[in-house]
Amino acid sequence: MKTPARLAGCLLAAFLSVAGPVAAQQLQPVDRIAAVVEEDVILESELDRAVRNIRAQYAGREDQLPPADVLERQVLERLVLTRLQVARAASAGIQVTDQDVDAAIGRIAEGNQLTVDQLRQQLAQTGQTFPEFRDSVREELLVQRLRQSYAQGRINVSEAEVDAALAAQGGVGQQYHMANILVALPDGATPEQIATGQQKIDGIKALLDKGEMDFAAAAVRYSDAPNALEGGDLGWRGRDEIPPAFVPVLADMQPGQVIGPIRGSSGFQLIRLLEVRDAAAQSGAATVTEFQARHILVRVDEDTSESQARARIDEIAARIAGGADFAAQAREHSEDENNRQQGGDLGWFAADAFGATFGAQVAALADGAVSAPFRSDAGWHIVQRTGSRQRAGGDDNLRAQMRDAIGRRKLEEDYNRFLREMRGEAFVEIRNGATAAPAAGE
Repeated sequence: MKTPARLAGCLLAAFLSVAGPVAAQQLQPVDRIAAVVEEDVILESELDRAVRNIRAQYAGREDQLPPADVLERQVLERLVLTRLQVARAASAGIQVTDQDVDAAIGRIAEGNQLTVDQLRQQLAQTGQTFPEFRDSVREELLVQRLRQSYAQGRINVSEAEVDAALAAQGGVGQQYHMANILVALPDGATPEQIATGQQKIDGIKALLDKGEMDFAAAAVRYSDAPNALEGGDLGWRGRDEIPPAFVPVLADMQPGQVIGPIRGSSGFQLIRLLEVRDAAAQSGAATVTEFQARHILVRVDEDTSESQARARIDEIAARIAGGADFAAQAREHSEDENNRQQGGDLGWFAADAFGATFGAQVAALADGAVSAPFRSDAGWHIVQRTGSRQRAGGDDNLRAQMRDAIGRRKLEEDYNRFLREMRGEAFVEIRNGATAAPAAGE
């Protein structure tokens, strides 16, 4: 799941790195359709802009990019997947408000030491309009919320899994910065499909072994993974965020080494180890901040629209501001059945226990203070912080880290499978000449 910092990096790379302003033209050509995606379309102008953004990110490293037609195919496939996810989010009732977009843009600007006005000016200098930027932020937030919604009820980590993982590595252990190349196979792949996939991954590995292509360049050109355009970069991961098939060989690998191909749940993979570090050194301070709070939830669902939920939470907030007891209002109006009868009491929890948005609201309050209404994936909330404390980060903290790591690995595997199924079932018509992925060596 992407953090605000990662969102900022992705979006700024895409929008602030475009080299040179767009030349003004008196006559604009007809904007053709690059692809039809269900009931939506992707325009050639959108594809061209996205390709320019990728080229800008690789400024000075152009030799890592594949031929123009292959790059265009990869970029178009990413746009298709984004459209499908945005459409799925809309059909599931997931919404992103203008306030959510404003907050995300504010975080992006702050993370890059800019004001929003300065960000707007830089966008204008690169030929990107601010409405286009807002639309992209909105889409990114929708995709994030769809992923979070998908995880709810599907991704479970048992205490036995946590126990086994901690016992296997004696704690949090090491973290690995890796990159991958995936040749995907469909569920229930036929022997012919498996043989074709094996041939392709072997061809890619041969190119790498001969030094004829850099790993990142091969990932951009050949990988079927969602991170192909990032050169296959997977970021830093603990052992329990790594597919189990790769774990046994990691301890013997040296940075720069490539292992595989190994057959996993998604297909054939090659993994390159980039760096190794001690996870304990990255875990931050020895103490953990915990909060105690109660909340009121009004859900947004098929029976309650966005505007209806917002009106109800505003009315409850007005009562509390007028002196009504928070716990009594929670028992009467909150739709969180897990704690409604307890007056919305959530007990003690770490800041990110209920998601980044909820945690940020609680962290910003003083003890005893009540938040303004805010939106989460579940609906509209009001939260009252009733206490805060610092405690030593001991076994509970290690278990929480391990549980989170295992959950992220499971979510990645399941969500990527969900994306492949959604892509396979969708009506997609490519109209700009982009074709299937090239074979290694083409």
